[in-house]
Amino acid sequence: MAKEEQTGAVRKAATPRAAASRQDVVDAPDPADSTDEENTGGPTYLVPGLERGLRILAEFSAREPVLGAPELSRRIGIPRTTTFRLLQTLESLGFLERVNGDRHFRLSIAVLRLGFEYLSSLELTDVGTPLLERLRDATGFSTHLLIRDRRDVVFVAKAQTHEPMFSSVKVHVGTRLPAHATVHGQVLMGDMSFDELRALYPESPLERYTERTPTTVEELYERVRESATLGYALSEASFERGISVVSAPVRDQSGKIVAALTVTIPRSDIGEADEREPLVIAVCQAALELSERLSYRPRPDDPTAIQARRSQG
Repeated sequence: MAKEEQTGAVRKAATPRAAASRQDVVDAPDPADSTDEENTGGPTYLVPGLERGLRILAEFSAREPVLGAPELSRRIGIPRTTTFRLLQTLESLGFLERVNGDRHFRLSIAVLRLGFEYLSSLELTDVGTPLLERLRDATGFSTHLLIRDRRDVVFVAKAQTHEPMFSSVKVHVGTRLPAHATVHGQVLMGDMSFDELRALYPESPLERYTERTPTTVEELYERVRESATLGYALSEASFERGISVVSAPVRDQSGKIVAALTVTIPRSDIGEADEREPLVIAVCQAALELSERLSYRPRPDDPTAIQARRSQG
């Protein structure tokens, strides 16, 4: 109460710089409430400064690797001074680095270190990598494992081909692609409902990358359902020229799609039926085996399992 009854003279003594500093300080919780906060997992106790810092990191991408304080301030909706202080903090911790000594930044090594620690902790990659290597050796093509992070697909493991004529296609672990524009994403969204897709993509039209990119949620849902019905997806240069892929879903113990397993062919077409069918079967077999290692038990009508067992018929 005494603090609220400060005289005007005392209040006037606070300099504009001090006032600005107070405005930029992260709202710290009352120490007396710390026990309650630790016992509460709800969103009520979000830390604004931490949230803003993570949102800044999330704005950087392969499409926009370099960003400045003004642009980040506008996107996140906070003052430039606050944004720059957050950037300086992230820089001091090694998550960002300056570009050419300017006020522009890009992601730094600490982000990569966290990413690799995360990937190494995934049972999915530990179990999946030997299967990728075996599939690569059987087909001669590079193989990849992907997961979905909301509207992106992320490459989390790979087995690079040893064939010199196919070695030009190199996708790095951590690479992100737009989910709606790739068959990887359409496979990974195979158990989503139309309403869930609409919530994920509220805008219209969807961003177009090639003439084959679905531009409406309705069209995207048709592609997703087609892949789900087949048990795999096939793309011939639909996202990138000179690149074709065969992709199949990987499921966990609950039956949920948790990854996509892919073979990448460095040409604009996969070939005739006598070449594509063995590829489809091989990819589906590898995806099914990885699913089973994650304790998935396929239903008799599981389309991926049906494709995988075609060679036994």
